Amino acid sequence: TEFDVLGIGNVLMDIIAPVTDNFLTDNVVEKGFMTLIDEPRALALNTALKKAGDVQEIAGGSAANTMFGIGALGLRAAYLGNVADDGVGRRISEGMAKGGVDFSSKPKTKGPASGRCLIAVTPDGERSMSTFLGTSCLFTPKDIIKSKVESAACVYLEGYLFDTEPAKAAFVKVAEIARAAGRTVSLTL
Repeated sequence: TEFDVLGIGNVLMDIIAPVTDNFLTDNVVEKGFMTLIDEPRALALNTALKKAGDVQEIAGGSAANTMFGIGALGLRAAYLGNVADDGVGRRISEGMAKGGVDFSSKPKTKGPASGRCLIAVTPDGERSMSTFLGTSCLFTPKDIIKSKVESAACVYLEGYLFDTEPAKAAFVKVAEIARAAGRTVSLTL
């Protein structure tokens, strides 16, 4: 095998900034919650976070974070997920590489922007997240790289991505490819 684990899921840029409680009130962000937002709201909130303080960007997402952890344990990790051909998508790809995770997915030239999770951290350490899934949630069977699935000892499927019929079809196809190659398949619930 080329990889110990191949993760498939929503790949996002975590955009983290320290803020005041007033920032949350002024920008209508519910403290301590995760809220799904649309692209215009994500862009506006991203601008507000940059004005508020020291912004940190880290490639992430549930399964992507798991792949980073697997790599940190000395195992070989890979990831399939959708990013757009935009600045955030390029920085996600760079972050995956820096984290030691093989990321071979081709950026999308059509459709929504790359996904991001805007994380406002108040002085009490509370995280308030506003998540724009963007192109990350549009994974379909066409996004599968068969050779990556066949070359991974285990395929790790992120349950958060299991929302749409195309994503479900992709998961079934990945499982079929993996099983035919004698590989293990796991699915987060």
